[in-house]
Amino acid sequence: MKQINHLIDGKHVPATSGRTSPVFNPATGEQTAELGLASIEDVDAAVASSKKAFESWRGMSIARRTKIMFAFRDLVVRNTDEIARRLTAEHGKVLSDAAGEVARGVENIEYACGIAEHLKGSYNENASTGVDVYTVRHPLGVVAGITPFNFPAMVPLWTIPNAIACGNAYILKPSEKDPSAPMFIAELFHEAGLPEGVLNVVHGDKVAVDRLLEHPDVKAASFVGSTPIAQYVYETGTKNGKRIQALGGAKNHMLVLPDADLDLAADAAVSAAYGSAGERCMAISIVAAVGDIADPLVDAISERMSKLTIGDGTNADSEMGPLVTKEHRDKVAGYIGTGAEEGATIVVDGRDQDFDGDGYFLGVTLMDNVTPDMTVYKDEIFGPVLGIVRCETYVEARDLIADNQWGNGAAIFTRDGGAARDFQENADAGMVGINVPIPVPVGYHSFGGWKDSLFGDTSMYGPEGVRFFTRPKALTSRWPDPATSSVDLGFPTNG
Repeated sequence: MKQINHLIDGKHVPATSGRTSPVFNPATGEQTAELGLASIEDVDAAVASSKKAFESWRGMSIARRTKIMFAFRDLVVRNTDEIARRLTAEHGKVLSDAAGEVARGVENIEYACGIAEHLKGSYNENASTGVDVYTVRHPLGVVAGITPFNFPAMVPLWTIPNAIACGNAYILKPSEKDPSAPMFIAELFHEAGLPEGVLNVVHGDKVAVDRLLEHPDVKAASFVGSTPIAQYVYETGTKNGKRIQALGGAKNHMLVLPDADLDLAADAAVSAAYGSAGERCMAISIVAAVGDIADPLVDAISERMSKLTIGDGTNADSEMGPLVTKEHRDKVAGYIGTGAEEGATIVVDGRDQDFDGDGYFLGVTLMDNVTPDMTVYKDEIFGPVLGIVRCETYVEARDLIADNQWGNGAAIFTRDGGAARDFQENADAGMVGINVPIPVPVGYHSFGGWKDSLFGDTSMYGPEGVRFFTRPKALTSRWPDPATSSVDLGFPTNG
């Protein structure tokens, strides 16, 4: 059985806890590896390595750091197929989707390649007589990333390149469900010339997470996952004096107005709801159909669903793969039954489709006549289940977003410029799409929701990412003639 160890100081290091976690192929149900889980001592060793590496890394010139970023970018691009293969083998998403995940991660590496521009300070000469004032940004020190199972490559690449390019040392704690892709990415970073200890990887569960959040030498942590855990990470980390950005869950709405292009809206709903088996924090899980477009929209969506090919992600014909674990597959299937019991109309039931073998497959589901008081509306299902809420007016549909506890993403499909303008201004979400179902920003903007979708004040990657991983320092400089020096106890003023 393949053993997956930590990566500390550039070396593969076995876990010392004696505890392990199995890694499965979701398409077959077979165990493919055994993962060693970190002890407190393992985490401490990684932090000590990172702290030591930080002292020299922070002093390395921006030019040399940038060259490593460019080399890393080229290695990731050249190894896209291998990264995608590892993603599919442990997460289950189809290879084309996995390659797309890598491509979105590369955007963030490319942003970090411009770190010389992003770290430019500001300068005022002669702000006061003979006095110059300027600001610079310094790295924080040792920082950590706790990343989810659904994007094992992309989410680490949201934070690692910016953090390291800014001069920090980074400890990654990836999901224990699919650790091979992030491990390979870390190895590519070292191949690009990154000094030992600047990027360490520890595998683990709550023991590792808690130690990272409590360790006095860890200055900041990024997290992506469910809302309850995001809130726990934020509260635990800030209580221990850390800077924290924690992205939580979502219940993303897509509003479809009567004037929308029906085919465009139906294509978008199916793509955004069922891509990656719905295991995306930006997946559309609720379509708010306004007025008389509801019936034809439900028909158009269900017609497209019947043509989807679900199977092993390594099969070129597959459009959707399995869910990540058997337990999660069964939980999502349970929501379908709950929806029916609470009064939703099951238009297409994913439980009716049979699959060969022991993989964690579930067919796509469409529920009509969902209402905001239903469990399937209130909970984040995180699977291939799409609910239709019928609304009489645009305002009623828009208010669904405002009343929802989450505020990650929201989209509207319409030809009405006035409605679109109102939606982009008043939709209560951090990321908004106009005729775009999954409005994930490009790498030179930043990703982050509102309300219970984000804990902390800083979004991820892009300009916000650079700000999160640095702190400003204001410098005031004066070179006077010693002959003019005198004691002055008054409050200093400009002049």
